[in-house]
Amino acid sequence: MKYRTGIGQDSHRFLEKVTDKKCIIAGLSFEDAPGLDADSDGDVVFHAICNAITSLTHVPILGKVAIDLCHKEGITDSRVYLDKAFETLGSQKIEHIALTIEGKRPKFQKRANEIRQSVATALNLNLDQVGITFTSGDGLTAFGKGEGLMCYCILTTVESSD
Repeated sequence: MKYRTGIGQDSHRFLEKVTDKKCIIAGLSFEDAPGLDADSDGDVVFHAICNAITSLTHVPILGKVAIDLCHKEGITDSRVYLDKAFETLGSQKIEHIALTIEGKRPKFQKRANEIRQSVATALNLNLDQVGITFTSGDGLTAFGKGEGLMCYCILTTVESSD
């Protein structure tokens, strides 16, 4: 068995102007925060996972694939980017994902299991394979001051040596 660990991060500011763009986190809509300033939906959880996968596969999902999908095909749904990243894992199987989100808003804790389930469903995992924590950062960063969101992801894969 060969184990590998990838790490990814993503962050976006909230939109300052009032728009119809929803705040999407882990594929879920959050009504108590504005949309994120990004060409796509700005889903920092799915983006951080894509970046963690890229750290293992060296395929630039957000740096190339997502840009092409967004600008050439108009696809802004980060779930599509995550699907593309997942395909690049080949024979590597995700064993566990650990996520941490920093932001003052929206309030995540009450939806923790819903977020975990959304990630698990997106990646064909069991709920116990997805861990998540949240922090406000106590106002020390722009995220802790409510100006945006940041997510870190650590992802462990396993590959059989058969």
